[in-house]
Amino acid sequence: MSPNLDPSIVRLALPKGRMFDQVVDLLKGAGISIRQSERGYRPNISLPFFNAKILKPRNVISMLAAGARDIGFAGEDWIQETGTELHELLDTGLNPVRLIVAAPHQLLVDGKLPPKKITIASEYPETAHRWVASQGIEANILQTFGATEVFPPEDADCIIDNTATGSTLRANGLHIIDEIMTSSTRLYASNAAMDNPQIRNRIEDFAMVIQAVLEARKRVMMDMNVAQENLESVINCLPSMRTPTVSPLSNSDWVAVRAAISRNQLAEIIPKLKSAGACDIVTTAAEQLIS
Repeated sequence: MSPNLDPSIVRLALPKGRMFDQVVDLLKGAGISIRQSERGYRPNISLPFFNAKILKPRNVISMLAAGARDIGFAGEDWIQETGTELHELLDTGLNPVRLIVAAPHQLLVDGKLPPKKITIASEYPETAHRWVASQGIEANILQTFGATEVFPPEDADCIIDNTATGSTLRANGLHIIDEIMTSSTRLYASNAAMDNPQIRNRIEDFAMVIQAVLEARKRVMMDMNVAQENLESVINCLPSMRTPTVSPLSNSDWVAVRAAISRNQLAEIIPKLKSAGACDIVTTAAEQLIS
């Protein structure tokens, strides 16, 4: 740790590349702004007692393991690849990918790799070695540093790589023959940070507000007006987090009802509410939900 760095400051690692914008948007939802500085990799963060640094996702993990950073966002695929033991605070669900094995169609025999020694290109050499051992096959592992899909067929027989949609694989004539794992962007903390009570408290508060944003993204706030005589029927239609909020209106025969509803249930619930007697139904986006 730098002697000039306040030991009470939480050192946050942000992932460089395609994960960065999604993480920044998530933080924005929690009221935390990230503003790029002239130094580029050291952005300004609006949260007191935090500083931030942008690193490649794999470097986020190595810096957490070394205790040089306290918390950071990274993909679970790199945790599995490196075998690093960290505290997983939450799964954001962002940047979902599959770690797969893929090969050119012309190499496959009945959809499987041929019974011979093969060359596998991968940015995940340790994962590749484990997969080879699990399959009982012989293989040379060629470590790559990006654009792994271009190695077959000239320089490798197959690849082990991550994919979101599979479109890049298809464009390069590759067929998925196995799925090793699924991965997403997660928030991790170093062991040293979690052993420090002051730092741990700040980390847990940080994780709580991030989780609140993730929960809010799954739900909407629903408001409606209901006649007293229909209130019980309407409430029975609402799978709210707990019991809905019921407030009196100026007309004593009517009440206002508010509840947090899962987005994926809206199409089913709204017709039921209408049939039960609810009217003036309005949905609004929730920014944070803390149970």
